[in-house]
Amino acid sequence: MKATYHKYILEFKRPSGTSRGIMTDKETWFLVLEKDGKKGVGECGILRGLSVDDRPDYEAKLQWTCENIHLGKDQLWESLIEFPSIQFGVEIAFQSLVAESPFLLFPSKFTKGIKSIPINGLVWMGDEGFMKEQIEDKLSQGFHCIKLKIGAIDFNKELQLLGYIREHFGPEQIEIRVDANGAFDLNEALGKISQLSEFKLHSIEQPIEKNNTDRMAELCKTTPLPIALDEELIGVFTFDEKDQLLQKIKPQYIILKPSFIGGFRGTQEWISLAEKHQIKWWITSALESNIGLNAIAQWTFLQHNLMPQGLGTGGLYTNNFECPLEVFEGQLWYKKEAYWKFTLTDIMKGP
Repeated sequence: MKATYHKYILEFKRPSGTSRGIMTDKETWFLVLEKDGKKGVGECGILRGLSVDDRPDYEAKLQWTCENIHLGKDQLWESLIEFPSIQFGVEIAFQSLVAESPFLLFPSKFTKGIKSIPINGLVWMGDEGFMKEQIEDKLSQGFHCIKLKIGAIDFNKELQLLGYIREHFGPEQIEIRVDANGAFDLNEALGKISQLSEFKLHSIEQPIEKNNTDRMAELCKTTPLPIALDEELIGVFTFDEKDQLLQKIKPQYIILKPSFIGGFRGTQEWISLAEKHQIKWWITSALESNIGLNAIAQWTFLQHNLMPQGLGTGGLYTNNFECPLEVFEGQLWYKKEAYWKFTLTDIMKGP
């Protein structure tokens, strides 16, 4: 078996804002396997500044992975425990290599175009006008669940935006999730969450920065609005550490991003522990290209979680790869009649 890796820069159609700043492009890496005339491709979806494996030796570890590809998927997963995005890429690449088609990884009623996956519509941070425009666009597209990134503009303006939505759409019509990306001050968080709860929201993701576990546990105990852990899960590697974290904080939800938490195997560990502790969960992509998004969507369908998932990011880039994934009426569909427009030449061109 031969393995190679390739860097690719995804270009945003429009600068996209989070509480950590504005992004105009996003780096990703592809792992390509070749054996007996067949090829498999996986995506190592690192997000600089957030992924735990954003390290100076990242590319060296990709090179090591290619040189040791003979170890196989399971042994590589163990060896790559501190590089969850590479674990994810390895899983996809091996599955792609043995699949009937390189991108038909987990056949199901989803990949046959019979069933769809409910998803939330993502509203990016920006000025009030831009966020309002996005909200109206998502509602016109038929979404019944929207997720707003908050924490970058004036909090009172964000409250006004939520008030604007609720004036026109009740909670039975539109489910609203908000994501603070850890932006709230530790001492102000509960007060802000209380104000947000007046708008009958579904949940708030990561209200305060990760690693403040004592404070997060207090918030989850006293909050009037369900709290979902997101960044808090990043860098928690062992099964026991994951169990201890959930037992200590006792969140209402956890959000699972395979690129950040050790691929599907790592995600499955979190799911089993969440269900053990009666914590609800959903799965979200992490700005991967359609290669990674396709894998996550196909795997997510098999988990039979009926909540809206966070899988609607495929249309963010100018140079993404054409694929059968399509968003319609707030659902992600796999359109069988569509096709993949992807060649190894595309990714080997580099940035």
